Amino acid sequence: MNNVTNPKVKLLASGSKLVAKQMQANAGDLLPMHEANLESILFIHEGECILHINNEEKQLKPGDAIIIPQDVKHQIMVKSDLKGIHFMPKEIEFQFFK
Repeated sequence: MNNVTNPKVKLLASGSKLVAKQMQANAGDLLPMHEANLESILFIHEGECILHINNEEKQLKPGDAIIIPQDVKHQIMVKSDLKGIHFMPKEIEFQFFK
């Protein structure tokens, strides 16, 4: 089993209501399980990952985007070095789980 690893996060842009953050992780990383109080969009720029959400595994590769619904636990397993962009409302709040 993989250890949970936090991604590297970098602010790319911030407006009055929205933010865009780059998240970066290495092949083999398991990112923390979490949920948010608002929906967001995850866009995969480089690499591949598996998104565990709603008891499903969704494989994501460069150019893929997915809506992450509010109040839904999800977790990412990184298959190859990953760079993604996470678009979200400024007032979003996250809850993390072990």
